[in-house]
Amino acid sequence: MNSTIKRTATAFAVASALALPGVASAGDVKTAVSEGLTIKGFVIASLFMQDNNFGFGNGQNAQWPSSDFSTDETTFGGDVRNTRLTLAFNGPDADNFKVGGTVEVDFFGGFNGAGAFSDEQQILRLRLAYVDVTRGKTTFRVGQAWSPMFGNVPASPTHVAFPLGYGTGMPGWRFPGLFVYHDFGGSDNFKTKLTLALMRGSWSGSTIDNNSPGEAGTPQIEGRLDFSGKNWSVYVVGHYDQKDLSGVGADAPDDSLDGTAVEVGAKVKFGMFTLAGNFYDGSAIGQQFGAITQFGDIDSKGGWVQGSFQFSPKWAAHLFYGIDDPDDFHVVDSGNNRLKNEQIAASVMYSSGPYVLGVEWLNASLDKAVEDSETEFSTVNVDGNQVSFSVWYKF
Repeated sequence: MNSTIKRTATAFAVASALALPGVASAGDVKTAVSEGLTIKGFVIASLFMQDNNFGFGNGQNAQWPSSDFSTDETTFGGDVRNTRLTLAFNGPDADNFKVGGTVEVDFFGGFNGAGAFSDEQQILRLRLAYVDVTRGKTTFRVGQAWSPMFGNVPASPTHVAFPLGYGTGMPGWRFPGLFVYHDFGGSDNFKTKLTLALMRGSWSGSTIDNNSPGEAGTPQIEGRLDFSGKNWSVYVVGHYDQKDLSGVGADAPDDSLDGTAVEVGAKVKFGMFTLAGNFYDGSAIGQQFGAITQFGDIDSKGGWVQGSFQFSPKWAAHLFYGIDDPDDFHVVDSGNNRLKNEQIAASVMYSSGPYVLGVEWLNASLDKAVEDSETEFSTVNVDGNQVSFSVWYKF
């Protein structure tokens, strides 16, 4: 075959490949609306070392020590489940309303089976799915979104989907419902925003039929006021729900359980230093990660505080402390055993464009109840440490 024939054959092969479905348009993303779609998210890979087992799990979702290692007291691991994808649909303007939608997923949905290779096959988990309808300074959101109690979030290179303090002083979760956001505006030195939410009930063992014990009852109701200025912000949240503990159709009077909570959060910046945190006081709000994420008629209070120092545009250090201290007797009476959890975390993070590198040390100390008899219990302490190195790529 001469050179002319070779060039002709090569050109034909390239042209044929580009004509294949999905090849020529591989760089195009089209939606049903012309306004477009924004794809964003991040990839996070963490390597970690622990001297104890943790709940909610080891790695990127470690929060409190769950059991002591009796032998082989150090374990090493890797985790990528924080990796997140967000699809933000920018919808059309219609009758003075702006419409849009958001879908967000990560990989904390468990693992594909229980075989030898399941731990490298993480399953997607739906985080957010909602439609926004905006007119002026008011947005109506319908779908699964963050409850107003989910406020300030501590900085961490490793604990992202399960932030530092989750179940240890930091409440809030995602629920299907109706959310209303109104921005009152104001000056750069003082702005006000109101958030109202009517959300589906939720409790331990809830199922998707929406009428299981605890999930049945009144919807969760929350209201939040945000105040902010140039270098500061403050918010206050109120929560109420009433759970039907027998479920729909059961003949069991006087089986309701009220859930109540008040939360206050703040953030202030002084030059290169930032201080942030929140405090909550609640009752029967395990579904909102209160009471060290325990379900029952439990009074609890907790909070967290984090100081951050920005050494330069690329280097920052963070020091965190969180505590959740539910009523001991309420915990034991409800069949649980986590009495108090305290977290301390220190991290250093380097950021350059879309890349972030960070090293973090986390210590968690948990007081647990051990039943001595039907009416008495003693307390034991379980302590755990985690050291992690994480790399992000944001897109």
